[in-house]
Amino acid sequence: MFQKLVLGFSFLAVHRERMRDARRTDLVLLLVAIVWGSSYLSAKTATSALPVLVVLFARYAISAIGSLALVATRGGPRRFTRREIRAGTLLGITQAAVLVLETYGVADTSAANAGLIISLTIVLTPLLDRAGGRGRLPLTFFAAAGSCVVAVGFLLSGTGLHAVRTGDLLMLAAAVVRAGHVALVGRLSVGGTLRPLQLTTVQTVVGTALFLAPVAADLDALAHSDAATWAQLVYLALFCGLFAFLSQTWAVQQTSASRASLLLGTEPIWAVVVGISLGGERLTFLAALGGALMVAGTYWGQAIERAHRSGVKRNTPALTAADAVPPEPSPTAT
Repeated sequence: MFQKLVLGFSFLAVHRERMRDARRTDLVLLLVAIVWGSSYLSAKTATSALPVLVVLFARYAISAIGSLALVATRGGPRRFTRREIRAGTLLGITQAAVLVLETYGVADTSAANAGLIISLTIVLTPLLDRAGGRGRLPLTFFAAAGSCVVAVGFLLSGTGLHAVRTGDLLMLAAAVVRAGHVALVGRLSVGGTLRPLQLTTVQTVVGTALFLAPVAADLDALAHSDAATWAQLVYLALFCGLFAFLSQTWAVQQTSASRASLLLGTEPIWAVVVGISLGGERLTFLAALGGALMVAGTYWGQAIERAHRSGVKRNTPALTAADAVPPEPSPTAT
């Protein structure tokens, strides 16, 4: 009897510890989603004070300094493998293309619209990532993707069908390019030999080099920026970039991919909340309807794709590209 009581208390203690760990992991993932959601308003604020390319250069340069500092201070091997350098260079170029479209886009639209439209990446990525031999996606997935397209129509309508903004179209292009970037991450990461910190460091160094020449003549503007602008740049680089990416990688290793995707997928909701509460933005009825439809469509499509992937995985022992990397609904963090 005594032994049963001891075992019972031990089980309760272990269960409580696991629950605390699960809550901590969920909190980290939710924090990452909030940070990513807030990045659109921060980018919009920064680009109102500085040229877009200057903002991107500063964001990459600060991230690169932070990444290099982490590599230098962390234990373990510090050398970058050839594979990490090659993959990081290629991903750095595609990531830079995504951020150029995103940052120019958010400068000419609302932060709420930007966060909602970019969530199209969730349903576009499975359409582009066909390397895993997953077979044809179910028709219901295309229905979910279709509902997202309808949602974009509502979001682009603004106060009327004539009021489509250039920024909205750029965010739409960013969602397509970002989906290609995420699919490329999956293909390059097969085998799991790419270390997240080293890969991020190479990408940020490549991005810094890409934007240095175009902004060389405008660096004076950066030097004379006020404290508020610098705070936005540091927040974008270290919190929306380095912190969010590394936190996501750690948290995904502690929980299931499905739960991580569910929590990280709340990013567009936080983009709307931050845009309205802190940015003073407002959604028209059609835009609000489009936002609700977009969130529902992306969650629906994500659930269908995940179930389809699980079914293929049961029948195929080989590891696919998408299974080799953690869920990445928003490369804003990279």
